[in-house]
Amino acid sequence: MSGRAFFDTNVLVYLFDEDAPAKQAQAKKLFSEHARAGRIVLSPQVLQEFYVTVTRKLGRPVSPEAALAAVSHFSSFSLVPVIGDTVVRAVRLHQTAVVSFWDALIIQAALEGNCSKLFSEDMQDRRTFGTLTIENPFAPSQGS
Repeated sequence: MSGRAFFDTNVLVYLFDEDAPAKQAQAKKLFSEHARAGRIVLSPQVLQEFYVTVTRKLGRPVSPEAALAAVSHFSSFSLVPVIGDTVVRAVRLHQTAVVSFWDALIIQAALEGNCSKLFSEDMQDRRTFGTLTIENPFAPSQGS
């Protein structure tokens, strides 16, 4: 493994999803490996989506206090600020690359964070954007 890695919301959610034990184990392994190496990159959008998802959308929701603790922990990693220029570039990406606006904003943040990988279950596995490659860590062929 080399390079910085951006983690999409869904991968972080699986860290807390007890109803998906295989994905939870894979997410924990991946996150731990990249955290130890200092390669994790996130964005405020990911932190916001994570909080809402784990407190409202899981079969067994996380308590607001535990979710706050997790967001505080995630905030200690490299965060890409989403500023006006980031949004403008994401809009352009959305218009040209046939991805949802919210995915474009994640992709743009990963690009601005100088990431070589974007771990996501919700985007097209192996699709590239410049030097950034999307990787679904839960796809059968994935091991890291």
